[in-house]
Amino acid sequence: MARIVMKFGGTSMAGIERIRSVAARVKREVEAGNQVAVVVSAMAGETDRLVGFCREASALYDPREYDVVVSSGEQVTSGLLAIALQALGVPARSWLGWQLPIHTSDAFSRARIGTIDTAALDESLARGEVAVIPGFQGVADEADGRPGRITTLGRGGSDTSAVAVAAAMKAERCDIYTDVDGVYTTDPRIVPRARKLARVTYEEMLELASVGAKVLQTRSVGLAMKENVRVQVLSSFTGEDAPMADTLPGTMIVGEEEIEDVERQLITGIAHDKNEAKITLAAVPDRPGSVASVFAPLAEAGINVDMIVQNIAHSTGSTDVTFTVPSADLARSLDVLGQAKATIGYEKLVHDTRVAKISVVGVGMRSHAGVASTMFTTLGERGINIQAITTSEIKVSVLIEEDYTELAVRVLHTAYGLDAETAAG
Repeated sequence: MARIVMKFGGTSMAGIERIRSVAARVKREVEAGNQVAVVVSAMAGETDRLVGFCREASALYDPREYDVVVSSGEQVTSGLLAIALQALGVPARSWLGWQLPIHTSDAFSRARIGTIDTAALDESLARGEVAVIPGFQGVADEADGRPGRITTLGRGGSDTSAVAVAAAMKAERCDIYTDVDGVYTTDPRIVPRARKLARVTYEEMLELASVGAKVLQTRSVGLAMKENVRVQVLSSFTGEDAPMADTLPGTMIVGEEEIEDVERQLITGIAHDKNEAKITLAAVPDRPGSVASVFAPLAEAGINVDMIVQNIAHSTGSTDVTFTVPSADLARSLDVLGQAKATIGYEKLVHDTRVAKISVVGVGMRSHAGVASTMFTTLGERGINIQAITTSEIKVSVLIEEDYTELAVRVLHTAYGLDAETAAG
């Protein structure tokens, strides 16, 4: 008997008919003799609707009450799925975040999971019940003698909840059902010959998620790697007569030790991200501490800076500094830098939102030379100019003009030998 965590996203829970379909899929796992916990998201679009209500009520809403409101979407779907399972003759009950409980920090709307008490959950599973757990939520510990309050984990928190529950109950694996059937070498909508990957290492998935791949949230992958939780990405839209999850051709996210001959595959995947904005500060004084004066106020404002390029110093004793920030943080970044202009001493600020980040990722880079050279040569032959570069042990990312995004992904996919013989799907 295996312990399995099944996680279903908003599109899988969007309406009663889809919830019934999820219940039928869960029932099959139970009939196979597995102990099952299910983590669910709110119905597609529901969290946005609830967030909108909070903003309408007050632009300066209390984040504690905000969490009470937005966590209700998952409460609804957990109860509905439990009802649908009971209608199929499957013993089931819902467990809200405070009932297990899932202990979190008190950073409301962006809490982090601490510990999960599984004693009651273990007893429930032993009785043959399916535990239906709302994702995205937990409870803060008592403060000043007052009961802890409901917390939410931030967007994408349901994936993190599922991995955390799997780790706490020592599950064999965490199956994440979504609207794609696995992790591909790149976006199949751009490259029809993209290949679905049978296995990807935690490190590779973490890098892919951080540079634009939308399959899994970065936090959930990082937690899976830390806790050594095997995560499988599957489609929730296969037919009811599809094979069982452990035989489906999804993608398994695992440790390097589970992948044979990791050196054989040089590049695992190519990701792109258009949600980047480039900022250039012209004529920054070229002296010790000047770069710190640029990035310190951005850090204090909680703005993540990605690529950084410092140009050759000018004869005037100044230099230009270029870097990228998430597009959503551009307005705040410009405001912060504007307020710090006198301290930094730059002459002019220029920004550009028509840029994209292209990244190649693969653990094979550790033992192979020439990955970056192939990337630069391939882009250069197509007349695609590189505006910035950043690297890690298993990743090379470049910043290019947004209009060349699809072309860059296609030619790099071919250059690294990732094309399948036939188109996906």
